[in-house]
Amino acid sequence: MTLSVSDQLTQLNAARQLVLADSGLYPQIVQGILPIVGANAHLDFRRWGADFLAETFASPQLALQEKERLSILVLQTLKDLLEPSAQDNSVVKSVIQAAASIYGLVFRYIISNPHDAPTWDRMAAIKSNVFRRWDTASGGIRICCIKFVQRVVQVQTPGGIADPRRSEQNEISLALVPRDHPLIPPSRLEPEALGLLDRLLNVFHEDTSDAILVNATLNCLGTLIRTRPNAANKIINAILNFNPLRQANSPMTPRMKVQIKSMERTTRTVLMNVLRRNENGPFAGRIRQYIDRLTQARFDAFDEGSRKRGSPSEPTDGLDNAKRMRLGAELSEHPVPPALPPGPVSHAQLFTLTADRGLTSFDVTQLPIDLVVRITLPVLHHIEQSALDGAINAVRSRYLGLKKTQAAQSQAPTQTTGEDEDDYEPDFEPTREQVLNQTNNLPPEDPLPEPPDLALGPFKLPQPPPLTAEETERVGKGTISRVFSMMNVLDDPSVTKRQRPGLNRLAGSNYDKDAWMTVITRLATRASAGLEADYISDNEEEDSKAIVAKQNPTRSLSDGIRETLWKFIIEDFRARIPIAISWLNEEWFNDRIQFPSQDGQGDGKRRPKGNYEYWMLKVLDSILPFLDAKDKVLIRFLSEIPALDEKVLDRVKGLAKDPERVTLAVNALHYLVLVRPPVRDICIDALEDLWRNYDDAKPPTSKVLKKVRPEVLNEGTPNQPPPAAPPDGIKSPPASEGKETLPSASVKQEGIQTASNAVAAAG
Repeated sequence: MTLSVSDQLTQLNAARQLVLADSGLYPQIVQGILPIVGANAHLDFRRWGADFLAETFASPQLALQEKERLSILVLQTLKDLLEPSAQDNSVVKSVIQAAASIYGLVFRYIISNPHDAPTWDRMAAIKSNVFRRWDTASGGIRICCIKFVQRVVQVQTPGGIADPRRSEQNEISLALVPRDHPLIPPSRLEPEALGLLDRLLNVFHEDTSDAILVNATLNCLGTLIRTRPNAANKIINAILNFNPLRQANSPMTPRMKVQIKSMERTTRTVLMNVLRRNENGPFAGRIRQYIDRLTQARFDAFDEGSRKRGSPSEPTDGLDNAKRMRLGAELSEHPVPPALPPGPVSHAQLFTLTADRGLTSFDVTQLPIDLVVRITLPVLHHIEQSALDGAINAVRSRYLGLKKTQAAQSQAPTQTTGEDEDDYEPDFEPTREQVLNQTNNLPPEDPLPEPPDLALGPFKLPQPPPLTAEETERVGKGTISRVFSMMNVLDDPSVTKRQRPGLNRLAGSNYDKDAWMTVITRLATRASAGLEADYISDNEEEDSKAIVAKQNPTRSLSDGIRETLWKFIIEDFRARIPIAISWLNEEWFNDRIQFPSQDGQGDGKRRPKGNYEYWMLKVLDSILPFLDAKDKVLIRFLSEIPALDEKVLDRVKGLAKDPERVTLAVNALHYLVLVRPPVRDICIDALEDLWRNYDDAKPPTSKVLKKVRPEVLNEGTPNQPPPAAPPDGIKSPPASEGKETLPSASVKQEGIQTASNAVAAAG
């Protein structure tokens, strides 16, 4: 049984809902609907299919690789839908939109498949069909054609290449096409794109501009200005020479006013976006002047409300000045407020100064308070001072009159009939003094009982419940995260404004980024110093990898700060290496202070476990994988941390496993030999180890060993152990100690002589 058209459309809409919920179904649905929505299908099916294809290739949910594969499949269908001469406008618009979306995908496919001529012929046929409709079709189709032309110009002009090794991630442009490509030679496509751009800009030079086409062109040109700097100058010059208000001088209909305003607004928006992206560009001054002129011209052409009206030809009140003088008909400047009604008066009647029934019957309480404030403030700002004073005086006179009336009524005597009728005098009225005397002779009223005094004791808030370990850790993490979030907002202190207070300076006194970092590092190192001692025995020495891999099961607040500080440094270690050096200096200083205070603890064979070595090795292990051959961060880090040992040098020697970073390892060790005499011997031993065990390191290490330990080069046997003492007479420390020793006089003299080579080694 054949389904009706409406039933089939219902099924197609259900399939569309499926792909909107799961983008992985797009390939199956697209391949399934192509036979249904062909050129010979029902009009409703063609409309649905064209809309669905346009929506599919514009969807950001579909992967780029799938779009490229599907674009080759739908080319023939799109070409067939454009071929008939009598065509539905909605179908044509959707097909052109889909073609604009797949043009770049087909272009990239042809770059990789230069011998697939039929595919490119189908795309070229679609392009020619769109170009023929550009000038003759209806307005909606011409807008879609403009978008297609913008996409063609963007693809067929050279663009930037971010990574030549990953062509699939670069923007689709003519720069990806080889010069000898058989189907799309750049020498033919680029002139075609420039000609289309000139044709696109021709809309600004026409005498009668269509506002819809002008706005569509301006919206498309914004993308070309941003992505194609080579064509941006031509486009901006064309826009600056365009005057959207040139038709404003002729008589305008309401429709023409709307069109001119829309063109002016779109032109100003495009230029403002260009100016916002490059405020110091070569066109910045011209764009600002153009926008100012455009704003003034729009104000002169359309802003009629702000213009002053001329004086009326006839008097508005029916009396001119001569008649006023002759007849004495003068209008009062301010209206006289009406008299108060007899009897009790409400507050509303007291403050009402108008006799208009509409205003007096209006309930102001129905208005929201914010609306009343917005209305009242402008009125008070524009009211004349004399009118305001007159209204205040009118209300004041009313109030005083009411006050006198109420006082007279309260003082009126109450007439009482006595038992003796001889005392009755009908003409007698007591005076105010007599009434006051009678009132004073009355017995005093009973005073009100006073409430008893209540003695209130001091109020104290109850003590808060103690925090658990989990709550304490959670609150501490919240505090740490807030402090570090503020670090990203603060600016680095300016070098020109930085003062040099000398040895008497105070750390963290400027309330800048450095001050906060000082507070954080000292909270991490000194807050819990001496409260969390960890001891290790001398005969249970851990190796370097175990030290870094160790995780404390009960982490304290200080360890949380250290962990967060480490993550903060690793996020941008090249810019934040000074923070790491300052932090490690604080750790080393804290460890040196804590060791003497804990010498008496333990059994004599156990010593405190410091934090400096663990976090120093962790920072070093985190930055080593990201260093390149020309990086100077490693040399600065090794030269400024307070202590070095064989574990650090073993990690530096590990860089020699990468042939590209051998020079980095040798330069770092050579720099330490020159500028850090206490670790000179162990650094020379590390250089000798590189020379003996790494073939790629022999050429650079030979130059250094020739100056500091030449007998190694004369041995000729690379596997012999190093000599017991170097020629300069300085005894090398045992490998288990790894401590820095004081330099001898000969070492100091050699360091002074080779100081000029330190900068070259660091570079």
